[in-house]
Amino acid sequence: MKGIHEFNNIKEALVEADGFFTGGGNTFELINQLYQHDILELITQLVNDGKPYMGTSAGSNITGVSVKTTNDMPIIYPPSFDALNLVPFNINPHYLDPDPTSKHMGETRETRIKEFHHFNDETVVGLREGSWLRVSGMDIELRGPHSARIFEKDKAPYEVKPGSVRFLLKSNFIDS
Repeated sequence: MKGIHEFNNIKEALVEADGFFTGGGNTFELINQLYQHDILELITQLVNDGKPYMGTSAGSNITGVSVKTTNDMPIIYPPSFDALNLVPFNINPHYLDPDPTSKHMGETRETRIKEFHHFNDETVVGLREGSWLRVSGMDIELRGPHSARIFEKDKAPYEVKPGSVRFLLKSNFIDS
């Protein structure tokens, strides 16, 4: 594995790569760098053409429609919040359930995602630690030890257990 910063010609390196791994960090800075290097659309095209992509934390955040449901602080303002759009929903990695015993009374992740839905329509998948999504062709599976929390605009959040979650791909990716 070699870091993209180690190449003189980033676009050529992406085209020649066998696949991609994008780790964590600040999602706003990550998406900003993709825009600054003009490689967002190229990565999307290469992955859609069959190159494997694996992302963790911020690297999974950028696979969705936008980065508007990241847990990161906006330390930089990217040209756009639009992301790779490899899946037709947003991911909220490191999803934490509300703690009913907490005396903090601050906003929970669920509250923030509901606030997101006041202005946005995209489904949000809350992925708990140790769980992941595997997309292969026209199938998508939730894997790992935990269920995921699904948030859809104007609907009550609900849980899905590990297994096929193909319904998340919606008709703009597949014909039902």
